[in-house]
Amino acid sequence: MDRPQNFAEGLSIGIIMDGNGRWAKKRGLPRTAGHKKGAEVFRDIIRYCNELKIASVTFYAFSTENWARPLEEVSAIMRLFGEYLIMAYDYQKENNRVVFLGDRAPLPEKFKAQMADIEEKTKNNTGTVLNVAINYGGRQEILRAAKLLAQKVKDGQMAVDDIDEAAFSGCLYTAGQKDPDFILRPSGEMRLSNFMLWQASYAEFISMDVLWPDFTRADLDRAIDEYNHRSRRFGGL
Repeated sequence: MDRPQNFAEGLSIGIIMDGNGRWAKKRGLPRTAGHKKGAEVFRDIIRYCNELKIASVTFYAFSTENWARPLEEVSAIMRLFGEYLIMAYDYQKENNRVVFLGDRAPLPEKFKAQMADIEEKTKNNTGTVLNVAINYGGRQEILRAAKLLAQKVKDGQMAVDDIDEAAFSGCLYTAGQKDPDFILRPSGEMRLSNFMLWQASYAEFISMDVLWPDFTRADLDRAIDEYNHRSRRFGGL
C-alpha cells in the first residue's frame, strides 16, 4: 500500500481481538488452538504499532463476561496470559509503556505481582502505550469511576459540582491517555461488546471480515487507511 511515512503516527487505537474460536473450528482444531495463534498475532501487531509510532493501542484480551466460557478455554487463555507476562518485559527494551486495564481481584496473586512490576518498570517509557484489557468491562469501569468520585465527595476532597468529564476520565483505567481514534474489530462482527464504552464515544468503528488469527500488518494498514479517509465532525458540520 502506498502511504505517507507518518500515516499512523500519534493515533490511538482499540482492538477487539475476535474470531479465535471460529478460526480453530474451521480447521477442526480445539478453540484453545485459536487462542494460541491469536496470541502470536497479538505480539506481532504490538511490534508493528511501535514501528508505526502509534500513540497507544488497547487490546481487548479477556472480558468480565468471558469467565462464563468452558473452564478448559478459560484456563488456556490464562496460561497464555501468564506466558505473555513473562515476555512483556521485552517491551521495556522496545520503549513501550505497558498498562493493564480491568479488575485484577480475581486473577492469581503471581499475575497481579507481575503486572504491577511490568507497569512500574515501563512507566517512563516514551514509545507506544500498550494497554492490555484483562478481566475488563466497559460498564464495570464506569461504575468503578463513579464510586471513586462518590468516595472523593464523601471524604470532602471535591464537591459534586466539581465532577465533570475531565474528572470522570481521570478515574478510568485509561486516565491521562488519549481516547481512541478508532475501534477495530476483525471477524466481521459489528458491536463493541462492552469495550471502552466511555472512551469510544466519538471513535470511528471499523469492522473487517478477517478472523483475528489471520490478521496481518497489511490488514492494520488497511484499517488505518480507512480511518484516514473518514470525516470526523464530533457532532458539528
